[in-house]
Amino acid sequence: MTNPYDPATSGYPRDMTGYGRRPPDPRWPNGARLALNLVVNYEEGGENSILHGDAGTESFLTEHITVPRLGERSPTVESLWEFGSRVGFWRLWRMLSGRGLAVTCFGVTMALGRNPEAVAAMNEAGWEIATHGRRWNVPAPADEAAERREIDLTVAEHTAICGTPPLGWYNRSSPRTYRLLSERGGLLYFADTYADELPFWTLVGSKPELFVPYTFDANDMRFATGIGFGEGEQFFTYLRDSFDVLYRDGQEGRPRMMSVGLHGRLAGRPGRAAGLARFLDHVAKHRDVWVATRADIARHWRTHHPPPATLRGVW
Repeated sequence: MTNPYDPATSGYPRDMTGYGRRPPDPRWPNGARLALNLVVNYEEGGENSILHGDAGTESFLTEHITVPRLGERSPTVESLWEFGSRVGFWRLWRMLSGRGLAVTCFGVTMALGRNPEAVAAMNEAGWEIATHGRRWNVPAPADEAAERREIDLTVAEHTAICGTPPLGWYNRSSPRTYRLLSERGGLLYFADTYADELPFWTLVGSKPELFVPYTFDANDMRFATGIGFGEGEQFFTYLRDSFDVLYRDGQEGRPRMMSVGLHGRLAGRPGRAAGLARFLDHVAKHRDVWVATRADIARHWRTHHPPPATLRGVW
């Protein structure tokens, strides 16, 4: 009996193999053993709220256990989010820019527009501002034409607010989002994947598109999900251990990429920021680490690893 699941013949659209036992040498600049990408998610002011035309108040990735409140504002939830834009962002900005580190911001357009001073600070520090969608944690428009308009509006507003168009996209609203973005063009990379530790190409429709993977594990969101970090030392330990394993992979000839996800309202709290600071100090003790934006990583990959002749995986 032949294998009915053989990817070469089954037509299964997912790539379950990836790079396999022989991942490519990324050839990071200057022979770096690890590419490290630090992401600050800027979402505060773009979350669910009746002030934004939503049915109720945001309840996901919020500091305390809560349920959505429909038809009314919640002073507690609003103030927890406001901490992120008023205080937490600036703590992260000082910590990262003070060390001269390259940073990518995943910016929600509506949120960025409500804090021009933060956008100016990101530009001053040379951060890449990728798009995190026009809104945060809201459903995609119901039909394809409406989602196309939403994408166009997101890019136009992002460009007006940030001064340059986004090069990366992190907001897969629907199963068709990749295809609509690919047909529109203009992006260096998509970030909506957690499938690898290196960038990779995937067919979107009939066109190869570059995906630069992100993370949900080395991410401060786990402070707010109830299934992760409880205090800054746990955050530091997990980031340090992840870094050490990946750095060792690089020493053994398998250089990788590591992403770290941050939010002003989460890691911007002082006890958690202490854990992040210890991690950054740990990174600074190691040579041959390329701290880069996702756009830098995407440009490097496009130059040194163009799309192969055959691709698995279809969206």
